[in-house]
Amino acid sequence: MSRLRELSLEGNNFDGNIPASIGRLTELRKLMLITCPLIGSFPPEIGNLSNLEELGLADNSKIVSTFPSEFGKLKKLKFLWMANTNLIGEIPNTIGEMEALEHLDLSTNSLTGKIPDSLFMPKNLRIIPRVVKALNLNFVDLSENNLLKNLTSLALFLNQLSGKIPDSIGRLPRLIHLGLFNNNFSGSLPLELGSYSMLKRLWVSTNKLTGQLPEHLCDNGKLVEVIASENQLVGDLELVKIYRNNFSGNIPSGLWTSSNLNMLMLSDNSFTGELPERLAWNLSRLEMNNNKNLLVLKANLSGLTTLFLDQNRLSGTLPSDINSWKLLNTLNLSRNEISGQIPKELGSLLGLTELDLSENQLSGPIPSKLGLLKLTSFNLSSNHLTGNIPSEFENDAYAHSFLNNPGLCANRPSRYLNLENCSSRRQKSSKTYYKLIAWITGLVVVVLLANNLIGFGRSGHVYHVVINHSGDILEGKLEKELMAKVQIFSSIRNANMVKLLYCISNDNSKLLVYKYLDNCSLDRWLHRKSRATTFSSSVNHTILDWSKRLCIAVGATQGLSYMHRDCSPPIVHRDMKSSNILLDLDFNAQITDFGLAKILIKERELATMLAVAGSFGYTAPEYARTTRINEKIDVYSFGVIILELTIGRKANDDGKPIGDALDQEVKEPCRLNEMCHVFKLGLYCTSTQPSTRTSIKEVLKVLLQCSQPVKN
Repeated sequence: MSRLRELSLEGNNFDGNIPASIGRLTELRKLMLITCPLIGSFPPEIGNLSNLEELGLADNSKIVSTFPSEFGKLKKLKFLWMANTNLIGEIPNTIGEMEALEHLDLSTNSLTGKIPDSLFMPKNLRIIPRVVKALNLNFVDLSENNLLKNLTSLALFLNQLSGKIPDSIGRLPRLIHLGLFNNNFSGSLPLELGSYSMLKRLWVSTNKLTGQLPEHLCDNGKLVEVIASENQLVGDLELVKIYRNNFSGNIPSGLWTSSNLNMLMLSDNSFTGELPERLAWNLSRLEMNNNKNLLVLKANLSGLTTLFLDQNRLSGTLPSDINSWKLLNTLNLSRNEISGQIPKELGSLLGLTELDLSENQLSGPIPSKLGLLKLTSFNLSSNHLTGNIPSEFENDAYAHSFLNNPGLCANRPSRYLNLENCSSRRQKSSKTYYKLIAWITGLVVVVLLANNLIGFGRSGHVYHVVINHSGDILEGKLEKELMAKVQIFSSIRNANMVKLLYCISNDNSKLLVYKYLDNCSLDRWLHRKSRATTFSSSVNHTILDWSKRLCIAVGATQGLSYMHRDCSPPIVHRDMKSSNILLDLDFNAQITDFGLAKILIKERELATMLAVAGSFGYTAPEYARTTRINEKIDVYSFGVIILELTIGRKANDDGKPIGDALDQEVKEPCRLNEMCHVFKLGLYCTSTQPSTRTSIKEVLKVLLQCSQPVKN
């Protein structure tokens, strides 16, 4: 037995004392006597086990013992677990002589008195999960902490510790977790907390702390949790800086309304959701650029002087109450998906000096009132703006303000202002007008040729025509509901909705002309892969991989979200199906075929239809029982499309068992989790009860989460 290296007897029913002779096993490296009904005390002879590295004596509730000072002779001991062993008395100073100690747990005992300085001297000590839970210890001194270079976790909670938290705790170089809650600590928190370590969690609630939170608490950018409730901390929360982190999810609602908050800097994270309608009244600077998942801007920003919301996914139009942002000096909404026109009210913000709306989907003219602003930085590049720019911007200082807006022109373009002269453009336009009349006359004849027929829409035939090699044009010959389509198409300014180019109507024919998308419909890619088309052979024998399918789902959802949430009044499509989702060369999705679309008279008001419409396999079940409709019928139809994307089968394929439902052509182990999430989302959307279906907003939120790159 003298050469025994490991003795593990935990969980047995031994009784009696631990024999003193155990000290003769001098070659022991590991001794585990956990959860045994032993009595008596811990023999000091255990201190003779000079080679011992792990010692577990926890959960021996029948033992009543002091902490043997002889344990200090265990110079090689790394792990000591003596929780819940009825330890009484003080911790001896000799504990600091256990120089190899890394993990110490003396929790749930009845120790009293002072925590000795020597406890914190072992140079390898990393974790003190809970030194005590005795409600009797009353003092802690870390003045000798210069040796604690490896301590990552310090937990002294649920005691009666009092006095000031030692300033030296703030200098522990590897401290990650600090738990001091439920004590009687007073005074201020160490000023250097967060300055020297990658602190993640600070738990100091239920003490008597005063003063302010340390200034450098967030310096290392790793802090994820601060619990400091039930203290006497003071000071105003005026500034929050947590930019360049990996925070995600929604921003806590209380933060937005903190009464004294002046500056909120949350850039370069992954926050989601939308800005609330009500912000802190004193907030003057808000930076949330590059969060990528921020979707909606509806907040009252009347108190702001600086607003950075660039590089998000903001959609919809600029708020109508933008004229209330009177204090604004800097506005950056670039690299979003904002559509509609630039409101003329923006020109009334006379304090505005920096304006960046570049890389959005803005259209229409530039309001002349913008010329009244004293802008030192101005960028409207990469939009779909048209018309002449205000004369105040016709100089070289704004040479880079209007790039990639081919519809813009200038009355007197300067040397470096790369815009066409408006008068020259008008002359070209008049010539084009006469050519267009002649072209339309021939088009009505050409388009009706049978060999140009490529499909059938809900309201008529669909033709394809190439005009002077200037781009593909898709022609729809309409036999009914022309005005419904024109009304809806003309109001749409969204990247995920098909764009109307012309409307042609006479006694003999009615035509809508819009951009032809080279990759045809989603239906062809999913269900007609083996069928060649006249105008695109790219579909043939090509698998639509999962990442493209997910991207298509996100794009189509954004289009539906625009119809349901950003159009006023809202629009219900009523015929969502995979053949009504068209794909461009980059597989960006655009929704088409609005022959059945219904504009809701008032927001959230059910509309009444005289007849059931929609397509077999995609129509919500309640649609056959009632003539009242709302957005939930589109959610159902889109849920069917989501299921098609995940299982690769048509909605109206009858009689086939689902089995292993996910499409085997695209199922990969690394994508399995997100495919399952999307499949479940499709099931939620196709619930038979409209009230239990999720909203299109929530659908978009889930799809965006699934489309985020996996982090290692």
